Amino acid sequence: MTAWGGLRGLVDGDLRLNGDPGFTEATAPVNRRFAGTRPAAVLSAAHAGDVARAVEWARAESVPLVARGGGHSYAGHSAGTGLVLDLRRLSGIRVDRDSGRVTVGGGTPMKALYTALRPWDLTFPLGNSDTVGIGGLTLGGGVTTISRAHGLTCDALVSTDVVLADGRVVTASATEHPDLFWACRGGGGGNFGVNTSFTFQARPAPAGSTCLVLWSWPHAVEVLATMQEIMLTAPEEFSARIGIARSAGADGVVSVVGRHLGPAEELRELLAPVFAVAAPDRADIEDRDFWAAARYLHHSSEGGAFAVRTRCAPHAIDGTGLAALVRAVDKWPGSGNPDGAGAALFAWGGAIGRVPVADTAFPHRDTRFLLSLDTAWAEDDPPAVVRANLDWLHALHAETGEFAPDASYVNFTDPDLDDWRGAYYGPNATRLAEVKRRYDADRFFRFAQSV
Repeated sequence: MTAWGGLRGLVDGDLRLNGDPGFTEATAPVNRRFAGTRPAAVLSAAHAGDVARAVEWARAESVPLVARGGGHSYAGHSAGTGLVLDLRRLSGIRVDRDSGRVTVGGGTPMKALYTALRPWDLTFPLGNSDTVGIGGLTLGGGVTTISRAHGLTCDALVSTDVVLADGRVVTASATEHPDLFWACRGGGGGNFGVNTSFTFQARPAPAGSTCLVLWSWPHAVEVLATMQEIMLTAPEEFSARIGIARSAGADGVVSVVGRHLGPAEELRELLAPVFAVAAPDRADIEDRDFWAAARYLHHSSEGGAFAVRTRCAPHAIDGTGLAALVRAVDKWPGSGNPDGAGAALFAWGGAIGRVPVADTAFPHRDTRFLLSLDTAWAEDDPPAVVRANLDWLHALHAETGEFAPDASYVNFTDPDLDDWRGAYYGPNATRLAEVKRRYDADRFFRFAQSV
């Protein structure tokens, strides 16, 4: 039996056992598909020293340990069966006006970052959900609404403090532990240690414009095709998510949600070809400053359980493939979750592709479109509904293999992926394994898809 009192005596943070007040709030995964995973205990670390002591203690006691920032792991990897390290109290933010560098605690959520950076009018690539943690975003690469112009979140990383498997604390940068620094830029969260802080190079926050455009279902294939053509030649200042979706009892909807680091007039010109192909039912295109645009593009969902599968395409998907996506969404079996199901094409390229594949652990530098397939269901849906949703998703993922490669984005972690090493890391998988052996030879930090 684990002697949890020994850990409680070593740390300043709050240790809660299963059943204690606050335990569920500190451990519940965002994806309720994995709500049944119940850790034995959670430590809400008060500072980086707590993290180091907890790692040392867990190693000595042979207790499995996982770190949790925002709890957004699509595969529930931030809630294990042993000890969860809740990093949310590690959320300090420090801005150096002279250098433009921003140092943030390893558990800092996006809402706190936007709030802290706005008075300085500085930014770097950030997520669009209030509760997403900086750690998971950065360590998996971090593709955001400004990444075509400003690169990935991990591309802005200057250094990171990491608690290693033996409890040592090191700073990884281009000059200190450069191999670990390389791995922390796209190698996935939870693999090499617990990152207790990150320092980024920020830049002035640019004004621009946003768009939300909706079409009725009959226009789905032609809108998807035309928007891909637009994005293949669009300036890198323009990013877009091109989607089709359906919820139970409703008609399908085609959407383009975009951000342009330029005026709305230019954005309308960029979208003119798709407007000529099919008149939208709704077209909201407006000038917004950086912070208003971030609020407008804020992501929210109904919650519940969901599954997402991805493919990274280095080219546009042809008409046959697009028609297959539309047919599949038409045949979605339905569920009690209003989020429904769909497929989306996230336009990549631009600054993302200017970084050589071997320079960071993130391998998908040649991707032009991230194809994301998703479905959602309510926690009280019967097992047959859950099974039907997952069967639908797996069948669609298999079908898309005919026109998109077997490559996936690690931040949209897919627990049903077979060759996940190759899909997530491509040509960088071998080097990541070498870094793992160097810093965590006996794989203390491990989970279902750990390096």
